[in-house]
Amino acid sequence: MGDMNDTIISHDLSYGMKPGHLAILVEGEKTARFKAGELLFQEGEPANQFYLIQNGKIALETHQTANRPIVVQTPGAGDVLGWSWVFPPFSWHFQARAVETANVIILSGAHLLASAEGDHDFGYELMKRVTQVVMRRRQANRKQLVAHQTEPFRKG
Repeated sequence: MGDMNDTIISHDLSYGMKPGHLAILVEGEKTARFKAGELLFQEGEPANQFYLIQNGKIALETHQTANRPIVVQTPGAGDVLGWSWVFPPFSWHFQARAVETANVIILSGAHLLASAEGDHDFGYELMKRVTQVVMRRRQANRKQLVAHQTEPFRKG
C-alpha cells in the first residue's frame, strides 16, 4: 500500500479495523493542502467530506453577531474533522479555516454512508469510531466552556 493508505490505516480512527473495512475506508481518498487563512468549508454548505489531519492546525469557527468568527476548537495533526456528513441535513454546522498550512486526507462522506448502508458491519464499526470522535470533542467543548465561565472567579 502507498504512503497515504499507510497513514489512514495507522490513524487512530481506523487503527485495528478489519482489512475489508479499511479497503472501504480508503476507497476514493485524496489529499489536499490548505494554506493559513484558507477555508476548508463554510457553515451551511453541503457536508460531504471527512478530513484526517496529517499536519497543521485548523480552526473550527462559528459566527457571532459581530463580523469576527469565534474559534470553537483547533484540531491538529492526528485529529479528524467533520462529521456533519453523517447526520441530516448533511450541512456544515461550523466553518473550518487553516490556522497554519495543513495537509489533510479527504474521505468521501457519501461513499462512506453508502458503504455503511450496504455493509452494516462496516457501518456499525465506522459509526462507533465517529461517535468516539464526537464524544471527545463534546467533552473538550464542555471543559472549555466551564473554564471560560469560571475564569472571572479565578481572577477575582
